[in-house]
Amino acid sequence: QVQLVESGGGLVQAGGSLRLSCAASGRTYSGYAMGWFRQAPGKEREFVAGITWSGGRTFYTDSVKGRVTISRDNAKNTVYLQMISLQSNDTAVYYCAATTRSPGGSTKSYQYDYWGQGTQVTVSS
Repeated sequence: QVQLVESGGGLVQAGGSLRLSCAASGRTYSGYAMGWFRQAPGKEREFVAGITWSGGRTFYTDSVKGRVTISRDNAKNTVYLQMISLQSNDTAVYYCAATTRSPGGSTKSYQYDYWGQGTQVTVSS
């Protein structure tokens, strides 16, 4: 079992920045690719960013490219999502997720085995 806990969400003005963190625990954490997803009110959960276990490959949905950076520190069992130039349509609950079924990472939520509880990001215009 892997437990994931997100933090770092909050209220920010448009154009501002936030860094989300996802702390993982559990003895089987090693080897997981990680992803960040988000869900806005009334919308389906969507992929935001993904990263392989080594951190050698990262990938993003088009709407956040150039504004979002995913990274990880395996020594700290933590994955980060740095977001800049935030816009009102970035408002959502952000979730981190872990997968072993797709070592290269995936944009598909059904490929992920474990999920955090989410952290709210609200961007005011």
